[in-house]
Parts: sequence; structure tokens; C-alpha cells
Amino acid sequence: MRFAIILLDFPRHSVTIRNLSDEAHRALKVRAAQHGRSTEAEMRDILEAAVRPTQRVKLGTLLSAIGREAGLTEADMRPFDRLRDEIPTAPMSFE
Repeated sequence: MRFAIILLDFPRHSVTIRNLSDEAHRALKVRAAQHGRSTEAEMRDILEAAVRPTQRVKLGTLLSAIGREAGLTEADMRPFDRLRDEIPTAPMSFE
């Protein structure tokens, strides 16, 4: 039996920060040391945390918000609930 190993090389990007004050640089170095990593790794973590969403948007929450913005009420949704509950779903076929 033969195996193949596929290596994926995802590009990384570089960022240069100019005119960083000595005080900020020292603070970054101290913070990195407290977390047991390099200054570069600390800056990367700070940047990633700053742009990462605070919480994942869930589909149901998003759809509910769209319905509220459109002014839909529970009464508007009852016909859809009845249709969904009365019409049996056919099993999925993979053939």
C-alpha cells in the first residue's frame, strides 16, 4: 500500500509597524515575557484578538433578527409552521 503526504502551504502575511514608541515596545516585550512567548508572537496574538468577532453569529439568531427587522410576528409564521408539521419529509436518497 502506498501513501501520499500532501503539504499545504498557506501564505502568511507580514506587517511592519513603524514609529512605535520605546515605551510601547518595552511594554510589549514585558507582556510577551509574562505570556512566555516572543514579542512577535505577542503582537500577532493581540492583532488576531482585536479583529476576531467577540462571538460567532449563529444562523438561527441571524434569521430571527431578519424577521424582526421585516416586522414579522408569530402570527405571520403560523402557516409555515403548519406546513412544516403536516408535510412529511421524504428520506434522502444517495443512489
